[in-house]
Amino acid sequence: MRASHSESERLAALVRIVWPEHSPEELGRIVDGYMNSDNSAVFSESADGQIVGVALCCLRHDYVEGCETSPVGYLEGVGVKEEYRHRGIARKLVSECEEWAKEKGCSEFASDCELTNAASLKFHLSVGFQEENRIICFRKVL
Repeated sequence: MRASHSESERLAALVRIVWPEHSPEELGRIVDGYMNSDNSAVFSESADGQIVGVALCCLRHDYVEGCETSPVGYLEGVGVKEEYRHRGIARKLVSECEEWAKEKGCSEFASDCELTNAASLKFHLSVGFQEENRIICFRKVL
């Protein structure tokens, strides 16, 4: 279900599953940014009276690896509390993101994960993504 602004703080705590390097304040700003834009969306799933899963998605208008159209719906992150995993919650959240992207006129949906994140790769393949490319990114301070 599309997340509401009243859930923002609780959603930010769940997003930490996906992006643990960010502070709670940064995650709050990230969630608010996704919720306040027409080009992005946040979906949540509840069980036992609490929010147990979250997914963030957006439209990308720049080049997306392996895609041929623009904009492309993009799964930025999906996280489920550990004790609620393997119940189809993440799959349902991804499906809601895909439907949102279709409503926004997208014919392609994409995502990414770190090369070392075997669990994420397995999940992406299990929900119908196909691997397009593997890259290593470089940076140099000038």
